[in-house]
Amino acid sequence: MKHFRPTFLFLTFTIIFFNCPNLFSQYVEECCGDEDLLEYWTERNDIEKDKNKLLEQLNSLNSEIDALRKTSSQKDADILKSKEDLYKAVGSTESGVEEFRKNFTALEKIIEGRIGEREDAEKKFAAIEASKVKCLPEFWDRYQAMKKNLAAWEVKVIANTYTVVKGDYLWKISGMESIYGNPRLWPVLWDANKDGVVSAPVNVPTTIRNPNLIYPGQVLRVPQLSDEEKEKSQKKSSGVREIRRK
Repeated sequence: MKHFRPTFLFLTFTIIFFNCPNLFSQYVEECCGDEDLLEYWTERNDIEKDKNKLLEQLNSLNSEIDALRKTSSQKDADILKSKEDLYKAVGSTESGVEEFRKNFTALEKIIEGRIGEREDAEKKFAAIEASKVKCLPEFWDRYQAMKKNLAAWEVKVIANTYTVVKGDYLWKISGMESIYGNPRLWPVLWDANKDGVVSAPVNVPTTIRNPNLIYPGQVLRVPQLSDEEKEKSQKKSSGVREIRRK
């Protein structure tokens, strides 16, 4: 009960003070001069004007944000439409391109790292090469690099033999660094195998009667040549080309 009366008086004063603007105005006029009161209302009006200006700026910014959101949404829609048109041009879809991307990246690592057998890499590369998706800007340069790396993947010659793979021909095989490193020595391979190769799969010719016709799976003999023999064979090859030209 000791603290009841001061608290009650304070509350009463607060209610009267804030709910009686006339009393407050009268208090201000009595305590302050006319100049002070004018300054007070001037500052108050300036603050109100500043507040209104800030609100106008806020509204303007909100309008700009809304416009930018609409523009952004339109741009996103345009990009999506462009992607769909691009994928359609290469005969695929977004999911199809994603699957191609996974296979492409995996094959890149295989060829660059010479992982596994070259023949397996060639089969996978054939699938990549057959797809129009490789023409997309994302893949084209990488595809060209992959093609070069695959061509540079040397084939191992085991016991002076070579196994023919798809896309091979005698000129190409002879030019491999692991064979002779000179494509003009192809007649050596032909002479060594035209009457019979080392082995061949079922239903694949075991002889090479026509040097332009060799088949995957044929195991060719690869004679070892001295520098003198290589020179003679190259002259022989030039003679063959001259006869054909005539």
